Amino acid sequence: MRKRTGVIVMIAAAASIAYFSESSLKEENVPEPLLKVTENQVSVVPVTLVDVIDGDTIKVVVHGKIETVRYLLIDTPESKSPKTCVQLYAKEALLRNSELVKSGKVTLEFEQGDVRDSYGRLLAYVYVDGESVQGILLKEGYARVAYIMNPPYIYLELYREEENLAKRGKINIWSSRYFVTKWGFHGCIQ
Repeated sequence: MRKRTGVIVMIAAAASIAYFSESSLKEENVPEPLLKVTENQVSVVPVTLVDVIDGDTIKVVVHGKIETVRYLLIDTPESKSPKTCVQLYAKEALLRNSELVKSGKVTLEFEQGDVRDSYGRLLAYVYVDGESVQGILLKEGYARVAYIMNPPYIYLELYREEENLAKRGKINIWSSRYFVTKWGFHGCIQ
């Protein structure tokens, strides 16, 4: 009986040590504390690019963890959504985004408040060598300003100005009169 009790105690102790060791390892990889942004504080984080998902989404390594990053305040045509067809300019937006994020050092900047969307993706401003990827995609007519959920946003007015340059020039997504709507994009590749 004593041997059985001793064995049970040793197994319980080993399980506790393993559990708490595993918990502490997991906590070391959680980037949340470093990603929380408080009032009047800007959080800029260097990352390593893993993959380009589409025109407004990438995968990166941030603080040792692979994360999906959804670009704040912009929307590009869909190329991979199961809910829609491949939209006009989707492949071009994906290609341009890929060229941009593969061309230099990628960093993310976060707004104060929530840093994740309802799908668990990080929400961020994306930069390559200090230049705004969102700004370039807007100016070149591959994106529209969208998803204004919790204003104010640091760059909302700047992005609207950059979008207006592309609109006035009828560049890419703005070249077709009814393609861009307030709900997204209308039209598919045949």
